[in-house]
Amino acid sequence: MSRHKQQPQRGGHPGPGHGPMGSMVTGEKAKDFKGTLKRLLRYLKPRRNHLIAVFIAAILSTVFSIVGPKLMGNAITELFEGMYAKFQGIPGAAVDFTEIGKILLLLAGLYVLSSLFTYLQQYMMAGVAQNTVFDLREDVNQKLEKLPLKYFDSHSHGDTLSRVTNDIDTIGTTLQQSLTQFITSIVTIIGITVMMLSISPLLTLITFLSLPVSMFVIQPILKRSQKHFAKQQKSLGQLNGHIEELYTGHQVVKAFGHEKIAAAQFDKVNEELYSAGSKAQFISGMIMPLMFFIGNLSYVLICIVGGILVTNRSISIGDIQAFITYSKQFTQPIMQTANIANIIQATVAAAERVFELLDEEEEIKENTNASLTRAKGAVTFEHVDFGYGEELLIQDMNIDVHPGQTIAIVGPTGAGKTTMINLLMRFYELNGGKIKIDGVDIRDMPRGDLRKNFGMVLQDTWLFNGSIKENLAYGKEGAADEEIYAAASTAHADHFIRTLPEGYDTILNEEASNISQGQKQLLTIARAVLADPPIMILDEATSSVDTRTEVFIQKAMKRLMEGRTSFVIAHRLSTIKDADLILVMDQGKVIEQGTHTELLEKNGFYADLYNSQFSEPAAG
Repeated sequence: MSRHKQQPQRGGHPGPGHGPMGSMVTGEKAKDFKGTLKRLLRYLKPRRNHLIAVFIAAILSTVFSIVGPKLMGNAITELFEGMYAKFQGIPGAAVDFTEIGKILLLLAGLYVLSSLFTYLQQYMMAGVAQNTVFDLREDVNQKLEKLPLKYFDSHSHGDTLSRVTNDIDTIGTTLQQSLTQFITSIVTIIGITVMMLSISPLLTLITFLSLPVSMFVIQPILKRSQKHFAKQQKSLGQLNGHIEELYTGHQVVKAFGHEKIAAAQFDKVNEELYSAGSKAQFISGMIMPLMFFIGNLSYVLICIVGGILVTNRSISIGDIQAFITYSKQFTQPIMQTANIANIIQATVAAAERVFELLDEEEEIKENTNASLTRAKGAVTFEHVDFGYGEELLIQDMNIDVHPGQTIAIVGPTGAGKTTMINLLMRFYELNGGKIKIDGVDIRDMPRGDLRKNFGMVLQDTWLFNGSIKENLAYGKEGAADEEIYAAASTAHADHFIRTLPEGYDTILNEEASNISQGQKQLLTIARAVLADPPIMILDEATSSVDTRTEVFIQKAMKRLMEGRTSFVIAHRLSTIKDADLILVMDQGKVIEQGTHTELLEKNGFYADLYNSQFSEPAAG
């Protein structure tokens, strides 16, 4: 294998069964194993009858399979004794093929029944697993709808998606596959032990003695391989992170000529991964040969002792054959049980991550004392205090906005402009004070009623995988085509949409990368136009369009904002000259307010901010 062509696996850790003996790399362990397991079992409680049926089917399937070698041994004994008697010249001696035929027919019937019950248990368990996973996904989806915005701000999207997809998939896979294997393995171990004891307790003792010898031999190897497997996973995570970083920013890498440095870094990490992986695989690869060697020594002892017992007529030759089959089968379910124990650890850890999400603090329950169908647009901030943590970002904010006014919010980065909008939409709860719409406290009305009165156009565009028409219609349920076309025309998006090969039926990909950033912004503006809300929020809505398009949008927005209360967050101060009121924010406080002309005449913070954007100081 070429040392520099090892392909990185997706993800940062192997799935269950990767590692020595297919099982010995333990995954993340649950903090509260018992508590999480009990909670997971509660999801299985409504399907306990199906689980009982699965358990019975697994027992019957395994029992029928275990009896097989014993019957085969009886057939061999019947054949051997008939041939032996015939060889001894006993008159009338012959092989009783009729009896052998009956045994083989019974054996075939047992194997058919075993296969049938195996199918039934897998079929029923698939239903149990999928229904359980369905319930979990439903609960998680409902939970996500109730989580406040601060949860998504404080948790990475990748981690949340991993809990919703990978962790729940892990639970489903374990329920569908590992649970039935665990039941089967336990029944097999018990059944084989009983069958071996019924044949010969002495031979059973020899078989059992090989287990501690095997564990004694492989334990040091396991410890050494674990260290290298851990290093392998660490290197694999570093390699994946390096690759993701480079491919995400490949244009920057090329622009600054860092290809050789990036390749050298890749080679270094890949070399570490190769070294750790090869050592881990080499050391762990010694385990199976050693176990086979110890197992073969056990078979030799069984054959020697069994041969002596056969010559003493203590057991039949068919029983020896059956016992050897059982002894070979005995180690497999033990290995499976050890493997499943590790998988269950990882599964409970995955379930714990899902339950942590389900236990997150939800949005404060709504009061439905007041209802707001369509607001007039009066907005009041009364002594508003707010902070993301213990330290307050906004203190004692007081604003009085009349219906139809355009309010511009300006200030340096981190001044609290977007925070103010988040509070207005009730994405966050206040630390103190009140925000009122038309004189009604926003905490006294359903969030749905409140947010229906707002239209938002953000700096970060959001479009989903679907047609342009579907993306625009997102702003208004049941919108007619004529309304969609009119909204697009108002936002100056109609022309570019019709120039596309499929027009309004053009499908946007997942990242909407098949249209430009400016065109994306035009679509989000058209979507807001279609929604026709009484209050508009524009957060740097024109930041991603060219100067000529910006002029068109400003005209469209001016028509759109007529008769509506509008909040405009802007960095380009030339775009908010006509605002009815400009709020200048710094460190969470409104330090200046007034019209564009009034603020320039004050020659304060706003005047400095405005003049800094032009080569020459602007006169009032």
